[in-house]
Amino acid sequence: MRGREPLAVWLLFGVVALAILVTYSRVSPEELYHVSGSGLVGGASRVVVFLNFPVALVAIAIVAVTFERLPPRARAIGAVAALLCTPVFWPGVVKQANLDARWVNAIAAFGVFLAFVVTATTARAPSDPRGDRVRIAIAVLVVLVGLPWFTAELGFYFPGPHVHHGHHHGMDGVLLVLTALLLSRVPPGPLARGYLALMFTYGLGNIANDFWGEQVVRRGWTSWNVPSVLEPRLTWAWFVLVVSALAVWALSLPRSRAAARTRLPSRAR
Repeated sequence: MRGREPLAVWLLFGVVALAILVTYSRVSPEELYHVSGSGLVGGASRVVVFLNFPVALVAIAIVAVTFERLPPRARAIGAVAALLCTPVFWPGVVKQANLDARWVNAIAAFGVFLAFVVTATTARAPSDPRGDRVRIAIAVLVVLVGLPWFTAELGFYFPGPHVHHGHHHGMDGVLLVLTALLLSRVPPGPLARGYLALMFTYGLGNIANDFWGEQVVRRGWTSWNVPSVLEPRLTWAWFVLVVSALAVWALSLPRSRAAARTRLPSRAR
């Protein structure tokens, strides 16, 4: 794959959005999580919320890692798209207690649309394959852990403790980790790489919380649960998450600089 990682990310989220639309359209709201709509309207409503979280976070990342390769006019559109995606950070825009779409969710959804239009037409650049073995190993691990959520996304049960049909924040974690792994191949600049590092550890934190609660605590093996990091808070869990992100970012910086040197014209070396 040469510079097509952003397109691969868009395709991944497009497939998941389609699965959400179908599942939330055909499954009764009582079997889903904190939604009230049914039929195609209910499915579309949940997709809009999905475009807010986690897709808006991903759209910002894609704009960041492709920004330097955008034509000047497209950069302005990309910046506007990223700005429109920022309401996802505002408290209350996405409520876990109510996952029905509201008018405020249209802002980030439109930002995602603009980001897709801009970055899907971006000129491609060579990828940096170094570290692919580690990326593949991590990707395989998180996909295996996420199997119950993949089946729930499609409206079916996976063997073991049953989880509710539909979308899970553990699935969001899987998608964020896969996104960070893919986009780290572009390679991005230091700031964008820092954002990807935080996305990576944030995704792992949500995977750990959801998996532990559903597959360990629910089996009665322990009453202790992995702390939630779904919303940013001044907690030890978030402290560990941020410190881990800084460590990932620091470890990735030498690779970023080396990749930058390889992109210099031969006359400049």
